[in-house]
Amino acid sequence: MNKPMKGKPRKDPAAAAPGTVGKRAVTIKGVKDGLVFQFDDTCRYTELVEELRHKLGKTHDQILSGPPIHVQVKLGSRRLNESEKEEILEIIASRENLLVQSMETDPEVPGPTDPLKELKIIKGVIRSGQTVEHDGHLMLLGDVNPGGTVLAAGDIYIMGSLRGMAHAGYLGDRNAIIAASHLGPTQLRIAGIISRPPDEWGMEREKDSFMEFACIREEVMVIDKINQLQRLRPNAQNMLLDGE
Repeated sequence: MNKPMKGKPRKDPAAAAPGTVGKRAVTIKGVKDGLVFQFDDTCRYTELVEELRHKLGKTHDQILSGPPIHVQVKLGSRRLNESEKEEILEIIASRENLLVQSMETDPEVPGPTDPLKELKIIKGVIRSGQTVEHDGHLMLLGDVNPGGTVLAAGDIYIMGSLRGMAHAGYLGDRNAIIAASHLGPTQLRIAGIISRPPDEWGMEREKDSFMEFACIREEVMVIDKINQLQRLRPNAQNMLLDGE
């Protein structure tokens, strides 16, 4: 008496075409306006072509037959040269009712950038009522007078006296810092955390407030000397001390 075999998976003939092992190089999905051909962007190009031919000619022959069908080809992050694009189009066109409407590649995602490359340097004095804003790191070669405001999505470096308001990381970056040759602001902000000197610091700081920076530690804004900045911004410390 034959015993039934338990636990043996059934193979889906459409799921594993030649050249693929357990992963589809080509996925065909129905949408409102026709079909989407989603290509895996991690497999070899030869495997993709082989599976595409296999599905159009064998496993998907019946469901792809009939009246004209609009097709969108999604390449993922794969970049094809012109000859490869032509080959893909020819393979799909072998089914006369399949009409390719588009062939799209995902836009490239920019990689991480060097923070110092985002540094904008400006010269001058920010007077009362004036505001300077930058969507990266900002260095001011000059003073910020009371009533002046400096805003940056990244760090703020003041090569002079900061006696106005500075807001670093205004888009929410809690790792941002504010550094100045002379730190005596009316207000400091980093992301959503606010410090209001002299209410919190005390007027006695004035004589000792040279070459300092503010940062966030454990949800609290703290002030430290520039020689401690190396732990957070090694290059920035040299830049400030050298006056570059």
